[in-house]
Amino acid sequence: MTTEPRTESRTGLQSEPDQARLRAEEDPAGQAEGDPAGQAGQIVQPGRHRRAREERPSYREVFAIGEFRAIWSAQVLSYAGDQFAQVAIAILVYGRTHSPFLTALAYALTYLPPIAGGPLLSGLADLFPRRRVMITCDLLRVGTVGLMAIPGMPFAALCALLSCTVLTSAPFSSARTALLPDILPGDKFVLGSAVGNITYQASQILGFVAGAAIVGVLHPDKTLGIDAVSFGISALIVLFWVKARPSPRREGTARPSLWSVSADGIRIVFGNRILLTLLLFGWLAGFYIVPEGLAAPYARVLHGGPLTVGLLMAAMPVGMVVGAFLISRVAAPSARIRMMGWLAVLSCAPLIGSAWNPPLWAVLLLWIVAGAGGAYQLAAAAAFVQALNPSTRASAFGLAQSGLYAVQGIGILAGGAIAQVIGAPLAVGLAGLVGLTAATMLAMSWTRLRLQLIQAQRDRAG
Repeated sequence: MTTEPRTESRTGLQSEPDQARLRAEEDPAGQAEGDPAGQAGQIVQPGRHRRAREERPSYREVFAIGEFRAIWSAQVLSYAGDQFAQVAIAILVYGRTHSPFLTALAYALTYLPPIAGGPLLSGLADLFPRRRVMITCDLLRVGTVGLMAIPGMPFAALCALLSCTVLTSAPFSSARTALLPDILPGDKFVLGSAVGNITYQASQILGFVAGAAIVGVLHPDKTLGIDAVSFGISALIVLFWVKARPSPRREGTARPSLWSVSADGIRIVFGNRILLTLLLFGWLAGFYIVPEGLAAPYARVLHGGPLTVGLLMAAMPVGMVVGAFLISRVAAPSARIRMMGWLAVLSCAPLIGSAWNPPLWAVLLLWIVAGAGGAYQLAAAAAFVQALNPSTRASAFGLAQSGLYAVQGIGILAGGAIAQVIGAPLAVGLAGLVGLTAATMLAMSWTRLRLQLIQAQRDRAG
């Protein structure tokens, strides 16, 4: 979900077809600053442009690209290490302190640092070569996680090291996302994003179970040691199999400060209506994340045990995997853009049925359908990143990612507070209702904006 060009946004309408064609020749990528459509807000009139045949690549074509295989492999190692570390930290902290609060605090540290430092540190990937940023972040995480693995590490030091580890993931993710469009041109980027999304959801489904099994066999300290090694392997993969590219900043100009780069990202996103709408589509996750946060109390209402909790937590990721696969393989690029509005509605509407406290099978079905609707995030994120100027892509993505962390954390906290008063089923239903209202408003606004984005994508493809 990103867009960018230079540092100034354009305003004003262009109604002359000749002017539009002239600008297309001058800026064929459609990346004039603040103008993801490449037409400065021009409303495209049907029939005035020849429609290029929409590219429909396959997953085989995507995995045939060696650089993508390398980045994906590094991503798999990172996700696996993160899941193992979360389980190990929870067991380690509770075993030392026997405090549920301190255990929850340690877990919360996996969400809080990116909210505060993500937008700023993500700008590093717009100042320095992105491959170098990824390698440096991996090496830093080798050090911090390696120190966490030292037996007897004090709790305060453990929390500080965990915060540094999570904070380092912000520039790594921004650099990876900003680099991906250079490796996967056109609609291959959407399929590559789908692979990443499916990989993440699968890690959520399997990671906690596998992590618990590994921690059960090994000691939590040794599990953290394995996590540190995984980051080292990731750095080696990026070093040897990802091509070195120059810094995205303009040559011959003074390097801007990190603050100015981050401010540019905020200015670009909030100064462009299309980018801002795509950003808000992403932040709808704050509503449909609530069921995941309330899985344990919801299972108790259903008189279920740990297995019920696991099924409830896995329901929406399963739906997301199915939805992401279908939307990336079945729908054409322009169809994904058109479908975003009603898929966003679908991500929240089924949750309303939870308010009637249906049986477990019905709850699982409702949540799986909602998860499938949440696959619209794939189209929104891809359109956001592709619309950005390469030189400011990372900072704008960092803003979107940090905001996503924030709304998810707020959604879980608000859902928990409301469930304390009215119960988990009603809280989930209320989250679905409020989310449905927000999604409907965004969908109505998107109907007027999507034509500009579709035409811009066709112009780039043709």
